[in-house]
Amino acid sequence: MPDFLPANDLAVLDSPRTTTSLHVRRDPLAAPEAQRRVLHALDLTGGPTGTGVFAQDLEASGWGAFTPGRLDIFQINVGKLCNMACRHCHVDAGPDRTDENMDRATAEACVAAMRTSGAKVLDLTGGAPELNPHFAYLVTEAKALGMHVLDRCNLTLLTLPRFAHLPAFFAAHGVEVVASLPHYRELQTDAQRGHGTYAKSLEAIRRLNEAGYGQGNPERVLTLVTNPVGAFLAGNQASLEREWKDALLRNHGLRFDRLLALHNMPISRYLEWLEEKGLTRMYLERLLAAFNPAVVDGVMCRNTLSVGWDGRLYACDFNQMLAMEMTDDAGPMTVYNFDRERWAAHRIATDRHCYGCTAGDGSGCGGAVV
Repeated sequence: MPDFLPANDLAVLDSPRTTTSLHVRRDPLAAPEAQRRVLHALDLTGGPTGTGVFAQDLEASGWGAFTPGRLDIFQINVGKLCNMACRHCHVDAGPDRTDENMDRATAEACVAAMRTSGAKVLDLTGGAPELNPHFAYLVTEAKALGMHVLDRCNLTLLTLPRFAHLPAFFAAHGVEVVASLPHYRELQTDAQRGHGTYAKSLEAIRRLNEAGYGQGNPERVLTLVTNPVGAFLAGNQASLEREWKDALLRNHGLRFDRLLALHNMPISRYLEWLEEKGLTRMYLERLLAAFNPAVVDGVMCRNTLSVGWDGRLYACDFNQMLAMEMTDDAGPMTVYNFDRERWAAHRIATDRHCYGCTAGDGSGCGGAVV
C-alpha cells in the first residue's frame, strides 16, 4: 500500500470535486456545535409527540432507555483525507484534511479491541480510507480474526495510477467494496460530486468487474450506495436495485451485487446545502413526517461501534461528525479502554439528526432497515 500522502504530495489526489471543506473555508458550520444549533433553532411540531425531540419520540414509541443491542459491526473512520470534496459529504472530507488521520498506535488499539468485541464485520470508512497508511494492516489483521471486511470506496480513487493495485488487493483479501455512486445517470452524479466523477466511477466499476467483483461471488461483493441528489428521501431500495442493475448493464455492460439507498443526514456540507437553498426546515419536517418506529430496533447505533481517527468512540459515524462522544458515569470511552460490557450498558446519545435514520424504510451505513 502507498505511504500516507503529505501536503506537498496532494497532486496525486487530483480528482473531481464540487467544493472545498467547511474546515478550510473556516465556515461557522465546520463546528459540530454550530450544526446542532441550526437544527435546534427550528420550531418543529411533527413526529409522534409534536415536539421535534428525538428522545421523546422514542419514548412515545415504546422505548425506554435507548441502549445497544448486539455488537455486530466494528466501524473505523480512519480520517478525513479524501481525493474528492463532494457537495453532500457528512464528514466534511477533502484533500485539505491532512491533519485528521489515524496513527499506528490507534490502529493497533483498534485491532486489540476487535479481538474482544465479538463483532463479525470490520467497516472501514473515511474520507477515503485507502489513503491511510495503515489501511492494509487493518484489513489483513481483521481477516486473520475471521472478520468480514467492508471498504467504503469513492470509486474515483481506483482510477488514480498510485492506487491501480487496489482491485487486486481487495479480491485477494475478500474485501467487500461498498462504493458510493449518487445515481446511474451522469447529470445527477456529477452535480453532487463534480464534473467527470461519473466517467471515472464507471471506469472504476469496470476494473472491479475485471477483478471478479459484481459477479455473484460472495468473496468479491460489489455494493453500490446511492443517496438522493436533493432534499427528499431515498426511494425503495429493492426497486431501485432492480432499476440500477438494468440500467448499468444495458447502457455500460457493468455489474454489481447489491444497492444500498441512504437518506442524506442534515449535518455538515449537506446541511450547508440545505441552508443555502432555504430547505432545512422542509427537509427536517419531511424526516419527522416519515418517522417510522418499526425501524428503530435496526438502526446502526444499536449494532455498531464507531471509532474515530483519534480513538474516541461513538454510537455511529453521524454522532462522530457531531462530536457526540460515547460516555457513561466512568467518563468518555476510547478504543484504548474499550470494554464490551460498558458499550452494551451505555445510553445512546441522540439528537435531531437521528430522524434521518428513522424515516421511511430507515437508513444508515447498511442502507434501508426494513
